[in-house]
Amino acid sequence: MRVIVLVKATEDSEAGVMPSMELSEAMGKYNAELLEAGLMLAGEGIKPSSQGYRIAFDGDERTVISGPFAATNELVAGYWLWEVKDIDEALDWVKRAPNPMPGPSESEIRPIYEMEDFAGAMMPEVQIQEERMREKLGE
Repeated sequence: MRVIVLVKATEDSEAGVMPSMELSEAMGKYNAELLEAGLMLAGEGIKPSSQGYRIAFDGDERTVISGPFAATNELVAGYWLWEVKDIDEALDWVKRAPNPMPGPSESEIRPIYEMEDFAGAMMPEVQIQEERMREKLGE
């Protein structure tokens, strides 16, 4: 199963405070362990919401909203994309992670929908199109 691990933002990450050398080294070692275990598919830090945008959809209308965004604890400062056996394996790995922030922080694990989750809910031609797209992406 694939999961996304969302590293939640903090006041420091939203202020653009860069990680210390020690944290950078610890994260580098942790990411190397994830790669060695064959779990990590992708992972990146995300710049503060002050450099981001939201696009609000309402029917055919689109409204662009510039950051920064309120509710820091609901924002994302980074992510990992993992391939794991099950949610318990993902939980075990997250508990081993270095704290990604200088102070208190949270991460969230969310399973990613797979094609089999949509069985019967997709027209056959749409399913074929999705499968071709995933093949091109190397999934």
